[in-house]
Amino acid sequence: MPEKIKFTQKHAELWKFIKFTFAGSSSSLVEFLIHLLLTGVVFESLTSVPFVSPVLNYIGIKSMGFLYSYLISITVGYTIAFILNRKITFHADSNPTVSVILYIIMVIFTIFAGSWIGTVMNVTLIDKGWSATAVNAVCKIIQMAIPTLWTYPLNRFVIHRHKKPAPAEENKNA
Repeated sequence: MPEKIKFTQKHAELWKFIKFTFAGSSSSLVEFLIHLLLTGVVFESLTSVPFVSPVLNYIGIKSMGFLYSYLISITVGYTIAFILNRKITFHADSNPTVSVILYIIMVIFTIFAGSWIGTVMNVTLIDKGWSATAVNAVCKIIQMAIPTLWTYPLNRFVIHRHKKPAPAEENKNA
């Protein structure tokens, strides 16, 4: 009788993508809740204090309270995603320092690319007569989904990769 192959073995790459999606969703939920707590309670008094920076104002950071809330919550969220993906999704064994540096570069790119995409979509749809509420909802979903086009491949093949086996190990396996 042939041995049954587990779904996770038969569809290993799909299973990694499912775990990646779960890690991202979980870390995004934690990030969102922390952001709400920080802006609504901890830094509420600072949300009326203006913060002026052409670069950060472009991505929506316009008050000191929002700046602190954003920096803390996004750091926690991306840190959780990094750890879950490194340990559980991809079981990476590559140099952690190099992985962290590559991850930070990817995160910075993702923040600005996502913000640019969201801004362009918001302006375009509002100009076409969409309501601001509908635009915000639609754009946020798309803005969250589009980065998967580059974050999954970068995490899978660049950031959380496996070390290549040493030549001696390759000869043993041959």
